[in-house]
Amino acid sequence: MRPKGDIKYLTATKIGLVKKKYCRFKKNRIRYIDYKDPEFLLKFINEQGKIYPRRLTGNSLKFQRKIAQAVKRARHLSLLPYVADLLK
Repeated sequence: MRPKGDIKYLTATKIGLVKKKYCRFKKNRIRYIDYKDPEFLLKFINEQGKIYPRRLTGNSLKFQRKIAQAVKRARHLSLLPYVADLLK
């Protein structure tokens, strides 16, 4: 019989193999986010038209603010919708 503290799994656990998030703008040395490029901005928007948070995209605070500003400008110019059902 096993001791109570011993736990057996059917598959191997992946403890400590979490992929490190990084800011793609710092890595690729991008300084300017163009609000006139809706295809690029769609990467940071979910199906309902909401902006993804930093914890999901891995962006730094500086570039997350720039993305938010670019999305808001694109929405104002009707390049992106404010609210959408199944945008992607």
